[in-house]
Amino acid sequence: MKKVKLDIIGLSYSQTQAGAYALVLGEVKGKRRLPIIIGGFEAQAIAIQLEKMTPSRPLTHDLFKNFADTFSIKLKEVIIYNLVEGIFYAKLISDDGEKEVEIDARTSDAIALAVRFDCPIFTYEFILSAAGIILEDQPKEGAIAAIEEPVEKKASSKDDKDLSKKSTEELKELLKAAIDGEKYERASHIRDELNKRKKS
Repeated sequence: MKKVKLDIIGLSYSQTQAGAYALVLGEVKGKRRLPIIIGGFEAQAIAIQLEKMTPSRPLTHDLFKNFADTFSIKLKEVIIYNLVEGIFYAKLISDDGEKEVEIDARTSDAIALAVRFDCPIFTYEFILSAAGIILEDQPKEGAIAAIEEPVEKKASSKDDKDLSKKSTEELKELLKAAIDGEKYERASHIRDELNKRKKS
């Protein structure tokens, strides 16, 4: 079967399942999007890597990456290979220099590892045909609308105003405290405020 390469398009709150997130993957040479509902822990693990944040202690996926690096195991690619009753199935294609091994994994864990190993993500045409959607310029009702709200919009405007009143040094201290306390969403807002100031 021909593989279709995917990129991570975004991560947003799921409006259909409380406490869950929608991870949106998109085909590299096409307009179809593959939304996958994942848990909060996995969403956090993916988000902090995408945002290039470094937690004070390694998260589970970081530990796995460190372990693999120590023993010269490379993650070559991630394949989302099946979809059964709304559940996506994925596998890791790994290589230790002598043999290639396929390891079964939850899709959310596989993506969290893919962003750490900087390896490609693939799926098959039949999965995109069954579960893929085409995002138009205007969001439609249902599943498309449910994945349109970016994570950043969850913060209240009051929080943003509070941050704008802080000095740069105070923001840097708050950022460190947020990362140490594993409050990554808060950390991303502080980082955005610091970035705004660098541009102005």
